[in-house]
Amino acid sequence: MHNIVEQHNHQRCIDDAMSRARELCQRRQIKFTPIREQVLACVWANHQPVGAYTILDKLATDTDRRPAPPTVYRALDFLVDNGLVHRIASLNAFVGCKDPHHKHQGHFLICRLCRNAMELDTDIINTAISTAAKQHGFAVETPCVEVVGCCAHCQEDGDNV
Repeated sequence: MHNIVEQHNHQRCIDDAMSRARELCQRRQIKFTPIREQVLACVWANHQPVGAYTILDKLATDTDRRPAPPTVYRALDFLVDNGLVHRIASLNAFVGCKDPHHKHQGHFLICRLCRNAMELDTDIINTAISTAAKQHGFAVETPCVEVVGCCAHCQEDGDNV
């Protein structure tokens, strides 16, 4: 199975995400606590959405003490509220946001084979949703698009069977 980590310097993704988070928190004068930093690092460990209990397990192996679930959920809430991660509702999992300085709702392409999630960087989707909703007199609160399919790499690898 293909893994996006094999095709680029993923440590750069992690380093950039951590740098953006520190800068954003400093600019907003909010605390980027060690647990928030650890949880963000777990989310950015790869490009696959990760669940809260997987994060808990990872933190337990990295430290000598397992954090309580509410601690991880509070950290995730903080990261979502500040645009540093997105929640993928259909998977009940989280993925890092590559542009936390720009407030936006995440839209994703999710590969059913390798489980990598790609955030779509476009306002066209929001415009289409808003236009359609307006035509139906519907007030949009949380526009989110999650498209499941097969990524180009898995298609090339012949894993699409």
